[in-house]
Amino acid sequence: MIDVHSLSRRYGCDQAVQNVSFHIDDGEIVGLLGHNGAGKTTIMRMLSGYLEPSAGTIYIGGFNLAVNAHSVQSTLGYLPENPPLYPDMLVADYLQYIATIKGIAKQEIMTSVRQAVIATDLSDKALSKIQTLSRGMKQRVGVAQAILGKPKLLILDEPTSGLDPQQTDQMRKLIQRMSRQATIILSTHIMQEVDAICDRVLMLRAGKLVLDSPLVELRQTHSLLLRTDDASERFQGYLKQLPQVASVQQLPDSEGYSNYLLALHDNADMDTAASNVTRCVLEAQANLYQLQPMVQGLEAIFHDKNSD
Repeated sequence: MIDVHSLSRRYGCDQAVQNVSFHIDDGEIVGLLGHNGAGKTTIMRMLSGYLEPSAGTIYIGGFNLAVNAHSVQSTLGYLPENPPLYPDMLVADYLQYIATIKGIAKQEIMTSVRQAVIATDLSDKALSKIQTLSRGMKQRVGVAQAILGKPKLLILDEPTSGLDPQQTDQMRKLIQRMSRQATIILSTHIMQEVDAICDRVLMLRAGKLVLDSPLVELRQTHSLLLRTDDASERFQGYLKQLPQVASVQQLPDSEGYSNYLLALHDNADMDTAASNVTRCVLEAQANLYQLQPMVQGLEAIFHDKNSD
């Protein structure tokens, strides 16, 4: 769906984006995560064709954006951080206006607007003036204009900015519904946002891509967490002799259990290691209460990648 190669952007002497490359498949929800000023909005503006890169190439749907801008832009929807809403217009009139600007055929405009209104649960507000809407409803109008014409790619810049918890939950559910029909890139500086709805994260720091990983893989370290009832040095010695285990760290006991963090060698197979650890526990005639891959939170990864 999207191929980005060596993308860079300068503003005078300032390097906002530096040599960023990534690939996004059809149907993915990808979180573009980073502190304010990390380069997220600049990348999204370049992906939308609003801003030209200083260097690098962008291919969307197999088309070079620099050469086929109009064709590519007709297949994407863009929600900027502050949607350009006209407060005096009715919701329906505004969406019809945007549909016209997007070049949707005249005979298809009403159908397209109706579909966008239904998809964003705006039916009760279609004849309301935009200025009378809550912040959450205005964000929905912004999303509605982005999905007019059923784009194959949606670019959403801080879609939950300024929303209360209930509105945020509603927006997340809306994004997940839209992902059934479109690839979605979601820019945010809120880690919980990425954790809640994204399949993958692209993490930026000072304009550079410092991480590109599926969230499932990202959360798992190459370590096992073992809970048993044997705290003896003899048992720890057995664990250290396992070929997959690089080190054994005894963690503080909790509720009478003995906890161990087993760091594995880089080339060790997780399933084989787990099988051997289980056998070790049984041969020591100990009880096995828990054995699972050690999971790390996205917040810890974010702070690690953004620390000096």
